[in-house]
Amino acid sequence: MAGVPQVNFALDTYECIVLYPGTAGRVLPAETVQRLQAEHAEHMQALQRRGIILVSGSIDGTTSNPEPPIGFGLARTGSVEDVRSVVEANPAVQAGLYRVDVLTFLCPAGSLEFPLVKAES
Repeated sequence: MAGVPQVNFALDTYECIVLYPGTAGRVLPAETVQRLQAEHAEHMQALQRRGIILVSGSIDGTTSNPEPPIGFGLARTGSVEDVRSVVEANPAVQAGLYRVDVLTFLCPAGSLEFPLVKAES
């Protein structure tokens, strides 16, 4: 994998999901946006119940970035492409309300815990 830092400790690898506003959000009727947001939440919760997504949520805040991210999640499947595929199947992404990017996230091994995932397993 390109870009893996050379460190003297073990790393855990996750798939980082970043959600951005899509272009369709500017033109969709408010009731369609509300329906798609609900379908988006249901889709992400279903992926978490299936153990694909470990955690996901909204980003709240202001930034100077003209297109700031609005959501974030982590998965641990070992495949950025697999995660991209299931997240792109999200009805709100397909409708253009949101767009998504999936990246590799590296952190010191054992530094993250997901107690809700463990509790539901």
